[in-house]
Amino acid sequence: MDLTLNREKLDYIVRHSLIEDIGRGDITTQLTIPKEKEIKAEIKTKEECIVCGIEVAEKVFKTVDDSIKFEALAKDGRAVKSGKAIAKISGKAANILTAERVALNLLSLLSGIATTTRRYVEHIEPYKTKITDTRKTLPGLRDLQKYAVRVGGGHNHRMGLDEMILIKDNHIKVTEGYEKLPSVPKGFKIEVEVQNLDEFKHALYFKPDVIMLDNMKIEDIAEAVKIRNNTEFKSHHPPTKLEASGGVDFDSVKKIAAAGVDIISIGALTHSVKAIDMHLEVL
Repeated sequence: MDLTLNREKLDYIVRHSLIEDIGRGDITTQLTIPKEKEIKAEIKTKEECIVCGIEVAEKVFKTVDDSIKFEALAKDGRAVKSGKAIAKISGKAANILTAERVALNLLSLLSGIATTTRRYVEHIEPYKTKITDTRKTLPGLRDLQKYAVRVGGGHNHRMGLDEMILIKDNHIKVTEGYEKLPSVPKGFKIEVEVQNLDEFKHALYFKPDVIMLDNMKIEDIAEAVKIRNNTEFKSHHPPTKLEASGGVDFDSVKKIAAAGVDIISIGALTHSVKAIDMHLEVL
């Protein structure tokens, strides 16, 4: 799994986040902290979590002041206990304090996503179903949020509208149904969203790469898997994958995985996840 960050997008996100927070200047720090005063500090987590965003936090501090020294004490993907120091920082106090909030905002959010994703992934073991995210991300932060899902052991659904053809219910309503799938440009996969077994059977005959079972009952999901797995449809090469989506939570995800779907997509991994409580402590 690719656990690299897009450097160009990271730089863009960090710079715009700092502009948003600093504005015309950190007035409090300018009035209270001597320019040449140097400090040492640690970033600590106040709860058990999967760390994610260490490199992002370092980028924030280095963008404010390249002379700040940043020492990572934990790697992304590592489980840490409450109270654990995950980074050491030293340098000019004013610049460290100016960068503090943006660094913590990103680090705590990404760690929250990675932690939640890891819980889902471990919860459905030993099933081979993949946990994926959706496009329900915070505006401007998609690249980092989807990176955090990968760090947590999950997988990314399409990054944007230009990556995959996904025919959803509104497309079908506007076109008043469909009798054939569109001609697919080379290199693209196609997915069709269905909301009941009749729609599923109709979509299956077109042999799309993926069929999304949207907000369907567990028993209907299991029936769809059974239909897909019968002799007639097993001859599809490659066989159509089934994705369960809509209203998935920690209580239902294991039952859905047990029904035999290939993918479970969960918007809550990114759109409403709880950030991990972290703080910067001056030593």
